Amino acid sequence: MVRSTTTAVPTERARVAVATAFVVNGFAFASWISRVPAARDALALSSAELGLLLLCIAVGSVVALPLTGPLVHRIGPARGVLAGTVVAAAGLLLLALGLGTGRVLAAGAGLALVGVGVGSWDVAMNIEGAAVEQRLGRVLMPRLHAGFSLGTVAGALLGAGAAALAFPLAAQLAVTAVLAVTALAVATRSFLPADPAAGEEHRGGSGVGRAWREPRTLLVGVLTLAFAFTEGSANDWLAVALVDGHGIAESTAAVGFAVFVAAMTAVRLVGGALLDRWGRVAVLRVGGVTAVLGLLLFVTAPALPVALAGAVLWGAGAALGFPVGMSAAADDPARAAARVSVVSSISYTAFLAGPPLIGFVAEATGVLQALLVVLVVLAVGLLAAGATRPLRPVEVG
Repeated sequence: MVRSTTTAVPTERARVAVATAFVVNGFAFASWISRVPAARDALALSSAELGLLLLCIAVGSVVALPLTGPLVHRIGPARGVLAGTVVAAAGLLLLALGLGTGRVLAAGAGLALVGVGVGSWDVAMNIEGAAVEQRLGRVLMPRLHAGFSLGTVAGALLGAGAAALAFPLAAQLAVTAVLAVTALAVATRSFLPADPAAGEEHRGGSGVGRAWREPRTLLVGVLTLAFAFTEGSANDWLAVALVDGHGIAESTAAVGFAVFVAAMTAVRLVGGALLDRWGRVAVLRVGGVTAVLGLLLFVTAPALPVALAGAVLWGAGAALGFPVGMSAAADDPARAAARVSVVSSISYTAFLAGPPLIGFVAEATGVLQALLVVLVVLAVGLLAAGATRPLRPVEVG
């Protein structure tokens, strides 16, 4: 009992700290993404050109992700999160400079740095979250990702308010960068203590190469990719689709994105109970069907209220795919860093392929019709849902 009491306090502090990392990550991301239409107008970009600009952030993430697992294995999640935050903040400042001066190359370079930082930050905080989840002995990842969603709601509302007040996007990004670094410099001090055996384990390698050869890990990655594509398409294109496809004002479109994220947040908050009752596979399959119905409703909506109802279903259906994928990858704590790194690398391919793919299709068909590409990707991903079944104790041991 004494040991349990002693370890409970730092574990609870670590839970709050890693939740903070998720919230700030979402806030920093949404403060930019909710004002993509303003960035497009500032740089005078077409839909295809905007898709290429958005590709920069995905390229940065995909380049960083394969290296993040071994890096976090060596330096620990706390330093990994803080380092990623600093790099992402530097990228936001460079992006702000590019938008303020109208230089597309500077904006693209800034987004690439944001991608490197956010990708590293994302993997490190998911590894920490999985470790805290294992320590607590209860489902935690959906709530942590709900924290990310709450952060995106706050960031989206900030974007909507800034757009309504005509507050310069460049200044908004600079403020966001400073807030993110400050918050994470404090929060990461309360992460779980580094494993004393980590240095010894590192001598034998991080296990990433082995994880790339595991069928279950790869299938979990495909499933997570599909849900990331479903979520990421809304992140990149929902506001633009409301403006260009449904003729909505930019400030209202930002609120529409906030509605999508709010639906994701609500489902993630109750996700633990849903998963405990119905299991990972059933919840993912029902979520996938819900996302399909929501996306179809959003695309074909004759009026704004119907489009917003579609956004609610879209967000609710996409909500649990990514956190469940991260939990499944981390079922075995001894191999969590390697497997989370691999699953993240696969899933972030959605952010690499998604923006330009939808952008080029939108150039020919319009952005609303281009979003139907998501249905194909999601259908393929759902075929891999069975891979998320928890490992048997004998396998974990």
